[in-house]
Amino acid sequence: MTELEILRAIEKRLLWFACWMIHNANHIREKDEIKVGGHQASSASMVTIMTALYFAALRPEDRVAVKPHASPVFHALQYLMGNQTRENLENFRGYGGAQSYPSRTKDVDDVDFSTGSVGLGVAITAFASMIQDYIQAKPWGAPRNEGRMIALVGDAELDEGNIYECLQEGWKHGLRNTWWVIDYNRQSLDGMVREGLYNRITDIFLAFGWQVEVLKYGALQRAAFTRPGGAQLRDWIDTCPNAVYSALIFQGGAAWRKRLLSDLGDDPDARALIESYDDDALATLMENLGGHCMETLISTFQGIDHDRPVAIIAYTVKGWGTPLAGHKDNHAGLMTEVQMDEFKTRMGVRCGHEWDLFEGLTVDETDLRNFLSTVPFFAEGTRRRHAARVPAPALPAPTEASTSTQAAFGRLLDVLAKGDSDLAARIVTTSPDVTVSTNLGPWVNRRGLFARKDVPDTFRDERVPSTQKWRFSPDGQHLELGIAEMNLFLLLGAAGLSHSLFGERLIPIGTLYDPFVSRGLDALNYACYQDARFIIVGTPSGVSLASEGGAHQSIASPLIGMSQDGLAAFEPAFADELAVIMEWAFDYLQRDGEGDPDERTWLRDETGGSVYLRLSTRPVEQMRLPMSDDRTQGILDGAYWLKEPGPNCEAVLIYQGTVATEAIAAAGHVGVDRRDLGVLAVTSADRLNAGWQSAQRQRAAGNSVAQSHIEALLSRVPREATLVTVIDGHPATLSWIGGVRGHPTISLGVEHFGQTGTVADLYHHFGIDRHGILSALDRLSIGRPISLGLY
Repeated sequence: MTELEILRAIEKRLLWFACWMIHNANHIREKDEIKVGGHQASSASMVTIMTALYFAALRPEDRVAVKPHASPVFHALQYLMGNQTRENLENFRGYGGAQSYPSRTKDVDDVDFSTGSVGLGVAITAFASMIQDYIQAKPWGAPRNEGRMIALVGDAELDEGNIYECLQEGWKHGLRNTWWVIDYNRQSLDGMVREGLYNRITDIFLAFGWQVEVLKYGALQRAAFTRPGGAQLRDWIDTCPNAVYSALIFQGGAAWRKRLLSDLGDDPDARALIESYDDDALATLMENLGGHCMETLISTFQGIDHDRPVAIIAYTVKGWGTPLAGHKDNHAGLMTEVQMDEFKTRMGVRCGHEWDLFEGLTVDETDLRNFLSTVPFFAEGTRRRHAARVPAPALPAPTEASTSTQAAFGRLLDVLAKGDSDLAARIVTTSPDVTVSTNLGPWVNRRGLFARKDVPDTFRDERVPSTQKWRFSPDGQHLELGIAEMNLFLLLGAAGLSHSLFGERLIPIGTLYDPFVSRGLDALNYACYQDARFIIVGTPSGVSLASEGGAHQSIASPLIGMSQDGLAAFEPAFADELAVIMEWAFDYLQRDGEGDPDERTWLRDETGGSVYLRLSTRPVEQMRLPMSDDRTQGILDGAYWLKEPGPNCEAVLIYQGTVATEAIAAAGHVGVDRRDLGVLAVTSADRLNAGWQSAQRQRAAGNSVAQSHIEALLSRVPREATLVTVIDGHPATLSWIGGVRGHPTISLGVEHFGQTGTVADLYHHFGIDRHGILSALDRLSIGRPISLGLY
């Protein structure tokens, strides 16, 4: 039995399993009133490509991002290889079953890159290749075979802008070892793609230095083209509109014959060629596009003998091999019961044997099992790698009397850059063209920029004075990006998976202007969904960036930090707080423990995750409070008492970030008979809220003693006292605290776009300065001027 015969048998089983698991989910399994879905047609167009790729081309070191709508094919091939369970397939798109789209964190089979938000799974392969190059260049990078980072791409995904941002960044960095295999079925969710799209695709890839392979014709078609009349048939195929070609595929052989004879019948050679096929054979010929020709695909994959990036445009049929093939409405279409019965008969599957691995095949089962046991891609078992945790050295707080959190961040990194710790060697920084303005300059000056080949610093060589040393080399530890935040988060996502993808631990740190977190939010969410580990620094933030105007002032980013799963968000006010948080963060992003909550805070800290630091350029006078164990722990848990409330407390001031100065100043002007006022320093509304939510769930589950950190802090505040919260961001960030124990709450913050001015101007305009805070306290009739001794 030949390898080609075995591969065609595998192709047949993958098509069956993919279609059957979707049919089972929608027509057999108990479900609610909402259609389950599953994209039978979009899966079918990928079957031949994935068969050829996984079973004849891939090596263990290769990594693949599977087109989201081809997840049933992916689950099917993993089931065939013993890496997925029948139970999960029967529960496809059900609770706890195989996921709708391939997921590293939710699926049990060996998913390399999660996909789902279209385009992102494509682009991350390029950044994973860049990270592979980075690791290979380092002295601690263990020598290994270079893997190819491969994306299986839906042609409609090429409408996504992040793909083209990625192409330009890849060109800048000399992208290698990247394949994008484009499922060119010429249909999108709502209809047909535009005519001639592949010409535009080809031009773009060539412009960025990619090799382009267009697989338009299968072996049957190429053979037909060599016969008399074949040239005319090829010209007809080349000029046939996408919609017409798809409609004829749906209609079948008789429709093909009628149309071809109508258009080509006047040519005797073309007529003779067409009439040499019966209807079934003619339909098979016209459907034999490059993306469904096993010989063509294998020859192409195995013929790539270099490391340049390659775009493979494979012409396919959406719904290939099924009754849905070619119909313009097939994207979310499902086979009916009658269609499935006919399909089952054609596939040779007996009722009651639908999940049998080798049902309906004519090949020898022993030969097939022997073949599957030696497929290179699966030969080494699971390909999830592991890397040891790297200890974090102690970080001394900056000693300046007055500094901003952004400047303190730069100094803390500079301390690491001066040292020779293992952690410093594993740090890789990146920024979208704002390296200097986010205070990464000192780190880059000491550690250099990364490139696979040395690039001299021309200004330095020409003796032009400059504070920046922009020398590129394989030793560098900073990856400079163009100004595209989607690329930043995709690179952080790839670097944050390096321990799992490549077996080497990286500590990725990315900086960007805080308002532009929103620009890359889809990619940030995507990176967190994959459980990538990194630190993102949003700075400058808030209306404290006063002179830049509303376009550069962030309002919603604290709420993003709170709502984004997999991301612990902090906004410290002082440099010593930042030092504590950063030292903790270096360890936190390397944790991979159980999800059980810590009974002290009810946070799931053992699982680890990524960290978001919202920092400011506003210089703040440093308080120099003792860094006691309680204060250190409070900083990490999300809050600590700057001034504990007394027994007759009527109000508590609660702040997050650099508005600390305003809260402290307001507290210093509260009346002498109101010394019991409390001041709560919040460093992470995110962690406070997460602990509170978790503790409530624990109590609902019967654990009556569960108490979160914020509940413990507020337990000493009389129930009738009023909370006044203030933040340079949306007031909802802290307003929820009033609901913890039922305290009346006044929440101050920023809800509207700012404008240019001084910090004092904007703080006063939004009512978050000391006067705005005192005004809130006046409404409580407690504003009698006096200075508190602590301040």
